[in-house]
Amino acid sequence: MGDLRLGGIALNPLVVLGATGSIGRQTLEVANRIGAPVAAVAARTASRQLLSIASALPDAMVCVVERGDLGNEFTAAFGDRLHFGAGAVTEVAAMRGVTVVNGIVGAAGLSPSLAALYAGNRLALANKESLVAGGPLIRSALDDGGGELVPIDSEHSAIWQSIVGEDRASIARLILTASGGPFRGWSVEDLGSVTVEQALEHPTWEMGRRITIDSATLMNKAFEVIEAHYLFDMSYDSIDVVVHPQSIVHSFVEYVDGVVKAEVGFPDMRKPIQYAITSPERLATRTGAFSPAGLALTFEEPDDSTFPCLSLGYEAGRVGGTATAVLNAADEVAVAAFLQGAIAFPSIAAVVEDVLSGHDAYPPTSVGDIESVDADARMHAGAAVDQYRV
Repeated sequence: MGDLRLGGIALNPLVVLGATGSIGRQTLEVANRIGAPVAAVAARTASRQLLSIASALPDAMVCVVERGDLGNEFTAAFGDRLHFGAGAVTEVAAMRGVTVVNGIVGAAGLSPSLAALYAGNRLALANKESLVAGGPLIRSALDDGGGELVPIDSEHSAIWQSIVGEDRASIARLILTASGGPFRGWSVEDLGSVTVEQALEHPTWEMGRRITIDSATLMNKAFEVIEAHYLFDMSYDSIDVVVHPQSIVHSFVEYVDGVVKAEVGFPDMRKPIQYAITSPERLATRTGAFSPAGLALTFEEPDDSTFPCLSLGYEAGRVGGTATAVLNAADEVAVAAFLQGAIAFPSIAAVVEDVLSGHDAYPPTSVGDIESVDADARMHAGAAVDQYRV
């Protein structure tokens, strides 16, 4: 499949996985803004939203995991360009000569990520589970398939943009910034009475329910530390986190000579998405000048005692192997239990710690290994939830 040249920049057609989610919708907005072709869109269910998206892209393949109530309507609307089933999503990610934007939520994003890399494609990754649960497999796919892995998360994109042209051996430390979530400064006692509604009020970003809760517990930042380890081949001892409530500085890179680089700007996920598509070049799409005048930026150490999920992430990362897959699975179960009102907010970390402490980690060699430990972790997390049920 050929590329398209815009302003001298060669752009591969896009395959947008998770097209109806936040990342997917913003990717399609960016694609429309810069004129990038869309080869395929994929989503978990046949929804009205996907129907609208696909109808506006008459040349794009449409992949849906679950037919749902609108399956027949989709078949009538899209005919031969419609494909159902989880296998269809993986197959479209393996189309050669495309850029795959993986905005799928959950462990279902791992197989398409591997397929994209084994096909030699650029994988613009927003699916955390691909690296958190399957980091070793992703690294193997990179080595064997010759694809390219680029980040979409604002923090990792900031690091990536700060190391362009630099010798990787000259990097001393990565510093990920965190907003601190809605409960920054709260005590452990205060957190015991947190409601679901309070936890879903993120101070900076508009995101899905699970990632919003993960941001409140700092588990999302723990996942980002693990991702940074695999993305930039840095030891956990060389990756730090600092709380920065204003979310203007998206991350820092410190070099061996003491020089520190940072990428700054007002929060807008469309910028890292666009750079993931067009890098190493940039397209002129600036919508407003950044002005630092009047900004007051503050930084503080994370409170590990009040928010232990960050330390649990470092612990799982240092253990390595399947430990991080267990961390992810246990957290997903615990967060779901909190959202259902079954456990208190502090019990999310307690459930994860219980499951993680009972797991004997080993190096995964296949998606089947990840699926096995994921299922086992979910079972043990369910039992742990019962122990902490309110």
